[in-house]
Amino acid sequence: MHFEGIYTPVVTPHSDDHSIDRDRFAEVIEHLIAAGIHGVIVAGTTGEYYAQTAEERLALMRLAKDVIKGRLPLIIGTGATRTEDSIAFAEAAKAAGADALLVTTPPYAQPTGRENALHALAIDRAANLPIVLYNYPGRMAAAMDEDYLDRVGRSPNFCAIKESSGDINRVHLLARDYPHIQLSCGMDDQALEFFAWGARSWVCAGSNFAADAHIALWRACAVNGDFAKGRRIMSAMLPLMRVLEQGGKFVQCIKHGLALRGLPVGPPRRPLQPLNTEEKRALAETVKVMDAAIAKIEAEAE
Repeated sequence: MHFEGIYTPVVTPHSDDHSIDRDRFAEVIEHLIAAGIHGVIVAGTTGEYYAQTAEERLALMRLAKDVIKGRLPLIIGTGATRTEDSIAFAEAAKAAGADALLVTTPPYAQPTGRENALHALAIDRAANLPIVLYNYPGRMAAAMDEDYLDRVGRSPNFCAIKESSGDINRVHLLARDYPHIQLSCGMDDQALEFFAWGARSWVCAGSNFAADAHIALWRACAVNGDFAKGRRIMSAMLPLMRVLEQGGKFVQCIKHGLALRGLPVGPPRRPLQPLNTEEKRALAETVKVMDAAIAKIEAEAE
């Protein structure tokens, strides 16, 4: 499977009582498709899978497939601490019609590279679907090291990696030594660098509410090779990316970003709490300035 373009890890909308709002979930997916993204990810970090029951996760993957109706690839996350649970989610994703799986490191367990690879390979054997690896040691407390990459690379199903370590040397390593695993940007404030090193896709939570900006940067760099324009777009996006990557309230910002676009998706699930009034005001101003700057850059290019 070839990964090209913008892949959005979709949020999970909630009602005021924190139950899942299925109708709004469908609306958000339709919003993303209309915005021109290239694929949808369900049960990613942005979707708050870690705060959901197994039954809720299964229902959301089936609902996403019903809404998308084959218009875009659907990638479903298998994240869980127990390998048995990840396998069950992978098998359910296949039954639901997923096009690919998102496989991460089991959180808290801190497996070695070999143990982590055996976990991923067990998922691979159970589902036999294309797999996007998700390297996020900041949340998982263990990295997909070279031992891991060498072991999983023996299966052709491991075809891409969302690299979210924040370590630019990892980008160099993956691009140079593991070219058979497609490189996907997973660190928003390093997107320009990822594209310079050959990434063709970007898994970006901000595209839930700012798809135009993310698509503009991807198109300038990955499609047209216009890194001069890309630098201008990246410069306009950096204030938002700093808020998302360094602000400590990642999911809350993504959810409020959708509210700013007229698609309120409710609060995050506890223990997370919504943004306060000042944080909402600051995000709204950041988005407003970014939108204006990118619109100007795009207009000048016409």
